[in-house]
Formats: sequence, C-alpha cells, structure tokens
Amino acid sequence: MIGELFTHLWQTVVGTISDVLPIAAIIFGFQFAVIRQPVPNFSKVIFGFIWVLVGLSFFLVGLELALFPLGKLMAQQLTDPVFIAGGEIIEAAKATINLSWQDYGWVYLFAFLIGFSTTIAEPSLIAVAIKANEVSGGAIGVWGLRISVAIGVAVGISLGCYRIVVGDPIHWYIIAGYIIVVIQTMFAPKLIIPLAYDSGGVTTSTVTVPLVAALGLGLAETVPGRSPLIDGFGLIAFASLFPIMSVMAYAQLSQWLTERKQANKSENR
Repeated sequence: MIGELFTHLWQTVVGTISDVLPIAAIIFGFQFAVIRQPVPNFSKVIFGFIWVLVGLSFFLVGLELALFPLGKLMAQQLTDPVFIAGGEIIEAAKATINLSWQDYGWVYLFAFLIGFSTTIAEPSLIAVAIKANEVSGGAIGVWGLRISVAIGVAVGISLGCYRIVVGDPIHWYIIAGYIIVVIQTMFAPKLIIPLAYDSGGVTTSTVTVPLVAALGLGLAETVPGRSPLIDGFGLIAFASLFPIMSVMAYAQLSQWLTERKQANKSENR
C-alpha cells in the first residue's frame, strides 16, 4: 500500500514537472532573451518553483485519493433511498420508491454548505479580495467580497444540484442567469462591475472545482434516469455565474445603505 502510494506520488511529481517546465521556460526565456535582465533574487525564485512543484504534486494526489472519492461518496449517501426514507425501508424496496425533487433537501443543503466553505478557503479569491481592498483604498472589504462570492457560489451549486435532480436543460438556467447579470450591470456601481465579472472566474480554482465536479458526477450517477455525461457536468458554470450576481448585489446593497445613512444625517442636521 505504501509502495503504491509512493509510486503514484512519484508519477504525479514527474507529470507536474512536465506541466510546469513550459511555464518556467517562457518566463525565463522572456527575462533573459527579450528583457535581457537578470532575475532578481534568483535563488528565491528557484526555491519558489520547487515549492510549487511539491505543492501541486501533493494537491493532485490529494484530489485523486480524497476529494474526488469524498464528493462522490457524499452524493451517493445523500441520495440513497434508505437515507432519504429515514432507514424505514429495506434494501429490496429501493427500486420501488419514487422520489421527487423535494426529497433531496439534504443534497441541496450539503451543496450550499460545501460551495460556501470551499469558496471561503479558495486561495485565488483571497488574493483577489486583498488586491481589490488595496486598490480601492478600503472601499471594497476583503471579507465582504469573500462572503458575497461564497454566497453566490453556494446558491449556484444548490440550484445546479436541483437541475440535476429534476433533469432540466442547463441552457435555460444559464440564459436566465445572464439576463439578470446584464440587468444588474446597468444599475450596479461602476467600481464593482469588472471585479464582479472576475469574481466568477476565481471561484473555478483549486479548492472549489474538485469537490463540486465530484459532487455533480456522483449525484448524476445515483439519481435515477440521469446521465453522468449529460447531467453530471455544469455545476462549475453555476459556480461561475452566480457570484457575478451576488457581488453586484453586495455593492448595490452597500451603496443603498451608504446613501440611506447620508440621508439620515442630512435630516438630523
């Protein structure tokens, strides 16, 4: 078991090196051939690349051994008719049970919570929130942005799980979502619009994608009449779309509260 783990880890390290080397070649190639300047703190840069290789390798191994199986297992357990019925049926009666979308409440709750928690822990979102706070001079709060994006992802993944359960075509949800986004764009503060559109992209990163993808595939495999290929994918689209709405809604709510406070101050004077 340990030997297989080390073999798998070594193969992952080799694959990661082959993936990262082209990036390093482009960066150092431009630095030396085009810019023609030495790399500042060259030893630290090399040390950083080594840590990138180590971190990516362990992360990929963790995905395959933990996150993907865990997401699939949770979907299977939460959609098990025995669990939904509260353990009141026997295994032989599973095939005779007709479940409706209301019976999958635990799936929607799990999807909401896993979407919120993974987004809060998303490194790319943390980086964007910190930079947005710095550039805006504190006008955009770090935690305000992170929480608003997390709520958007959570709602989007929950709705995406509902779509898988009922089997609706995904394009109607996406079309309706972008219609809302376009309407919001016309009324949201200009300061937040580009950041809101970027916030949809940073959610589809290292932490969120593996668990969400595993959840969608596991759900499509266990819900009767669903195809993992047709219905299992698409949750990432929801996770990218809904944060755009939630961030602009956060900005609009903040603007409204600020204007209301200013109006109350003016009245008191």
